[in-house]
Amino acid sequence: MAKQRSSFAKLQRDKAKKERAAVKRADRIDRKTADPDDDDRPMSELVASMAGDGELTAPQLLALIEDLHNRREAGDISLEDFEDAKVELFARLDIN
Repeated sequence: MAKQRSSFAKLQRDKAKKERAAVKRADRIDRKTADPDDDDRPMSELVASMAGDGELTAPQLLALIEDLHNRREAGDISLEDFEDAKVELFARLDIN
């Protein structure tokens, strides 16, 4: 009996997995070679400085999330910091 070939979906998943691994590897390398004078505040402090202490409306929070995405695309923050900050901001959304 002949061996069944991998499905297209499985090949796509494998390809995506390898791409994510490459991005993580590049982020680790960037962090190791980063300038020590960079802003090394914890992400919770960065989110607090972005968002302030008061109650924010959904459009304000979405604008902060957009800013966070822009920082990630520009390479200003690592993937782990991006994910942590995104979770903190989404937790502040009031979903009824």
